[in-house]
Amino acid sequence: MSETPVADGRHRQAPSLGDAAYSELKERLSRGVYRPGDKLTVRSVAETLGVSSTPARDAINRLAADSAVVYAGPKTVLIPVLGEADLREVTLIRIALEGLAAQHSVQSCTQQHIDKLWVIQRNINAALENGDYGQALWQNKEFHFLVYRLSRLPHLVSMIESQWLRVGPSFYGLYPEFAEAKYGVRNHEMVIEALIDQDGGALRAAFENDIRDGYRRLRQALRERATTG
Repeated sequence: MSETPVADGRHRQAPSLGDAAYSELKERLSRGVYRPGDKLTVRSVAETLGVSSTPARDAINRLAADSAVVYAGPKTVLIPVLGEADLREVTLIRIALEGLAAQHSVQSCTQQHIDKLWVIQRNINAALENGDYGQALWQNKEFHFLVYRLSRLPHLVSMIESQWLRVGPSFYGLYPEFAEAKYGVRNHEMVIEALIDQDGGALRAAFENDIRDGYRRLRQALRERATTG
């Protein structure tokens, strides 16, 4: 494994292929690329990520340890389906953690960050108009985590990411109703307005509303699936 030089002359190890595969697979899960119930095999992951079977297997094993996937066989895992109790728990944790990160983000926000948020939101709006919900979900995480990282609380952001890893595949249950009602669009606009006003309380409330609106839609989707299934 190679080493990367750092500024003070010491060396640190470059990420291994297993680490890179794990990070990429985490991103795909948290951004809703995969859906609850999807099957992943070592071969399919290796082909998707362009790596050999060894780093693909390593990534899958680590995600299983994170409870982000569950084994359905020696070389196959499933994306778990969150039940209503699981969804409620994730939502309560997200409200607490993401609201806290948002409130601490106000003082670090610059006009450049606000401009970037508007660009991301326009990308979300275009994706929703085109029915490209995968792209909308990908950009949605960009929006949220741009703000959360401004909190300058990296351990808090890591905790938030672990919850997105759990709930990300469920986000497809938001659509198309969530897009048609434009709940997320309005909440994101309120986020930007709060940042412009440097109003930490309003910023926290905007993200909490966004999470609650999503929760209500996902809970309804679960109930509809239970009725029709």
